[in-house]
Amino acid sequence: MSSYRPYQHIERRKSRQIHVGPVPVGGDAPITVQTMTNTLTTDIEGTIAQIKRAEKAGVDIVRVSCPDEESTAALKHIIAGVNVPIVADIHFHYKRAIEAAEAGAACLRINPGNIGSAERVREVIKAARDHNCSMRIGVNAGSLERHLLEKYGEPNPEALVESALEHAAILQDNDFHEFKISVKASDVFMAVAAYTQLAEVCDHPLHIGITEAGSKRAGTVKSSIGLGNLLWAGIGDTMRVSLSAEPEEEVLVGWDILKSLGIRHRGIKIISCPSCARQGYNVIETVQTLEDRLAHIETPLTLSIIGCVVNGPGEALMTDLGVTGGGNGKHMVYAAGKTDHTVDGEGMIEHIVGLVETKVAQIEAEKAAAKLAAE
Repeated sequence: MSSYRPYQHIERRKSRQIHVGPVPVGGDAPITVQTMTNTLTTDIEGTIAQIKRAEKAGVDIVRVSCPDEESTAALKHIIAGVNVPIVADIHFHYKRAIEAAEAGAACLRINPGNIGSAERVREVIKAARDHNCSMRIGVNAGSLERHLLEKYGEPNPEALVESALEHAAILQDNDFHEFKISVKASDVFMAVAAYTQLAEVCDHPLHIGITEAGSKRAGTVKSSIGLGNLLWAGIGDTMRVSLSAEPEEEVLVGWDILKSLGIRHRGIKIISCPSCARQGYNVIETVQTLEDRLAHIETPLTLSIIGCVVNGPGEALMTDLGVTGGGNGKHMVYAAGKTDHTVDGEGMIEHIVGLVETKVAQIEAEKAAAKLAAE
């Protein structure tokens, strides 16, 4: 018998569910894609514009740093100007957490053990409760507590997990359970090991990520390896791809990871060949152009762009629409895996865009009709 396991058989780790604003995290909720702004939070217009670009890319949740009182004051206006829930990133100062909750933050990224006395922790928890605000305990290998570094000698998975559970216990002791946990490291093996260990000993929802992963290319590779391993094992309820790139790029890579594993689908999934001397048209330029032209589409759809007939027909069998390069400037168009018609190379891109938009309109119309019939 074949040992092949299709993606549909990935078994999610069972976790309790919390909410970040209206967005559920954990339980049977979809795995959400996050990013973080890199503008000055006091630059309200610039921060809103950056979040809007991330929204267009499909972000579910956005984190905004609140290092000072001016930032938490700006946060209220930022929240009012966007459509996704905002997580306020807080370090050490408990008053910033209270201010962020009052400003409308949907979640606080904070380590309760780092903000001072038990009374201060209770004040933050009260503010979170009063304003329907959840929390994320964010443990990072680069900022572990001194007593854990002394105990373990260096950052390691055990230290990350112990730190996370210590912070979680503080919230639980105060009967606050609306929180998720992350245990990030820039080392892929350390991060995966920490998340795997943590997943075995608790049911808290987990925010997964490989922190400080690097540039757009290198960071995408590292994050895909680390997050792909975790997601394939069923670990992770919400995720961020941390890149030295614009936030919307993090979102796009996050979605590509989820789509590659068949976990979530959004927009056009292009299956394309690397191209070679057999190609009947310029595959690389065609794919780049189509990615830009079809970026506005949210409806899931698969599109194969293959340069020649060696693999083209086979790939087209598994996609909604496809194009295979042919001779004499004529290329074969496939619909639902079957040959449909040919198209000239000169007008091919416009033709494909039109086919995709028509197919998407048909899918959405069928969805609307089905919903109406069910009501």
